Amino acid sequence: MSRRSAVIACLLAMGIFALFSGCGGKGPEGAPKGPPTVVKGVSLETVSEKAIPDEVEAVGTVRARNSSLISARIPGTVSSLHIKEGERVTKGKLLLTIEAAESLAGAAGARAAVEEARRAVDETRARKRLADATFGRYSALFREQAVTRQEFDGRRMEMDVAHQGVARAAARLDQAREEAKSAGTVAGYTRITAPQAGIVTRKSADVGMTVFPGTPLVTVEEEGHYRLEAAIPESLMGKVLPGNEVRVVIDGIGGLKGKVVEVVPTIDAASRTFTAKVDISAKGLRSGIFGRAYLPMGSRHGMTVPKIAVSEQGALTSVWVVGKNNIARMRLVRAGRIIGEQVEILSGISPGERIVVSGAEKVVDGARIE
Repeated sequence: MSRRSAVIACLLAMGIFALFSGCGGKGPEGAPKGPPTVVKGVSLETVSEKAIPDEVEAVGTVRARNSSLISARIPGTVSSLHIKEGERVTKGKLLLTIEAAESLAGAAGARAAVEEARRAVDETRARKRLADATFGRYSALFREQAVTRQEFDGRRMEMDVAHQGVARAAARLDQAREEAKSAGTVAGYTRITAPQAGIVTRKSADVGMTVFPGTPLVTVEEEGHYRLEAAIPESLMGKVLPGNEVRVVIDGIGGLKGKVVEVVPTIDAASRTFTAKVDISAKGLRSGIFGRAYLPMGSRHGMTVPKIAVSEQGALTSVWVVGKNNIARMRLVRAGRIIGEQVEILSGISPGERIVVSGAEKVVDGARIE
């Protein structure tokens, strides 16, 4: 048998099988098919084209608007810790202490220097009073010509020196006080307090740890005020401006409204993006959470259906389409972006077709919808 004859025989066999299998509306066993299942209590919606906002997605990370990284200002050893990560603190709360013997000794020495300078001022003032009194007596004697001009000039010089001594002593006292204030401020660096109310997000120090100026100790972030720092393609530079309203989606939280408050004008050479900071507010926000910002770029025509009408099984996405004869058929579709409670449908259905919106769990293929 030739190849052509074999192909013709195969096609004839397939046609005969199809004829007998479908003849008389009978199933494989020859039994007549039953009436279609009737489903009630479902909602239908007619698909139509509408304006869909055209958006550009930009990914980013949530950061606290105000974050304080507290570092050591003096060398020493951490002597006590009064907080733990995740703890909420108030402004001025003691976080930890540093043992710095040299700083404390310096502060004590500065206080002693202030006391010594104060005594020196008292002493010079006493000398000034004595010099003033002596000069007054010599002035009277000089007028009576009881003392010589040289003796009179000597007393006046002693009075002037005493006045200058008081001024120098007062200046030394002021200097000692400033040095004591500076030493006291440095000594105060041994007590690390919270600069703002917030939550401790990181604790980098432990008791017994030796620290130096600049060593990170604690990070405190303000609660309730967060920003999404999104990476925007450089092609949109000049189109994203402070004040723009954007849609934000945070994993685990959902959709939020955001507002661009700052645009960093520099381009990252590696990613070819710039950073836009978007103010957001919602419960459950934490620094480090992944998020997406959707930047409005006009609109276009397309089709959307409610999310509850879409079924996903593995990689397949489908909806129930109800024909003019009210028979429901499962239709595979290609979904696009999720826009609020709607899903964009790129292909698979046409405008004017009806789909099952609610009650889809009761529908089976071939069911009659009433």
